Amino acid sequence: MSTISLRVPDNELAIFKAYAKHNNSSLSEIIRTTMLARIENEYDLKVFEDYEAQKASGTLKTRPVSALWDELKL
Repeated sequence: MSTISLRVPDNELAIFKAYAKHNNSSLSEIIRTTMLARIENEYDLKVFEDYEAQKASGTLKTRPVSALWDELKL
C-alpha cells in the first residue's frame, strides 16, 4: 500500500480528525472513502449529462427491459 502526504491548515486537520472520530474511523479511511465517493459522483454526473445530451439531440438509443432479461437469460 502506498502513502501520500497532504498539507492542510491546523484548523482543517482538527475538523477532519473530529469527523473521523465521530464516525469511528481513521483519518486515512475517511479521506480515502471521501475521495472515492467524489470520483464516483463526478462519474455519475458525466454519465447523466451524456444521457441528457443524447436525449436532447435525438440520438439516444433505448430498448425494452425484456430484451435485457432475454440477453442475460433471466
